Amino acid sequence: MSSVQSPPAASRPASGTRAEPSRRRPPQGFDRPRFLRIFTGIFFIVLFAPIGLVILFSFNSSRSLQDFEGFSLRWYEQFFESPSLRDSLIASVEIALVTMVVATVLGTLLAYGLVRARTRWSDAANVLMLVPLVTPEIVAGVSALLLFTQVGLELSITTIMLAHITFSISYVTVVVRARLAALGREVEDASMDLGATRWGTFRLVTLPALWPAVIASGLLVFALSFDDFVLSFFTTGESPQPLPVRIWTQIRFGVRPTINAIGTFMLVISTLSIGLALLLPRLLGRRESGLKMLLGREGA
Repeated sequence: MSSVQSPPAASRPASGTRAEPSRRRPPQGFDRPRFLRIFTGIFFIVLFAPIGLVILFSFNSSRSLQDFEGFSLRWYEQFFESPSLRDSLIASVEIALVTMVVATVLGTLLAYGLVRARTRWSDAANVLMLVPLVTPEIVAGVSALLLFTQVGLELSITTIMLAHITFSISYVTVVVRARLAALGREVEDASMDLGATRWGTFRLVTLPALWPAVIASGLLVFALSFDDFVLSFFTTGESPQPLPVRIWTQIRFGVRPTINAIGTFMLVISTLSIGLALLLPRLLGRRESGLKMLLGREGA
């Protein structure tokens, strides 16, 4: 009788062990169509070319907005030497700082209440919290203007701050709520079992775990408030006007090279704020991704 030959031992997986999955082959040339690279390159050129031109011509030595004749800082000097532009810059920074602090505190408390409070109104409250994010900003600006007019509140920096705070709370809540939902309640329950009060648990256990998300969302709000034009335009008074509104006022009478310097300066401040928000978790020694944290996709 002919015996059936068994496969070699080397070709059989050992008993009790799982076969190793086949390794994924590296992408080949036909897996990466060239037109996608071309399309991506064109997209970034169209996106950043206007910004690059503004930055370039902010250092132009002449008043021309078409011919670059040499590097100079004269337009930045005029920017900082102008009393009205300086006052507008200070006003924008003050508005952004107050908005950042107040909106971050209120948004963090709102996120804590939405996640930890379990009532029949929780789902409705979570939906209502998202309304400011999907509301057109011009609608929010007109609504704020009508509200301040009806209550007899004079338009000033205070009204701008109130409008910015109302609009920014939802951004903080989204970021902090995602982080808080990923933490779970086990550590908080253990802290209260050991004798800590609810406030002590929040201060010593919950808040330290939320600090990266809280500070990152605050920096994001600072950048949004510093650059905001629509809300500021509808709720601003006569003087001092925020810097975006001051730029729009000057553009109405013609584009001057100083506008390029102002725009570049604002771009630097906003970029630094967003960059710090993205790098903050790493700077604090955490493993979280700053980008995923701001997008609300980071787990514990």
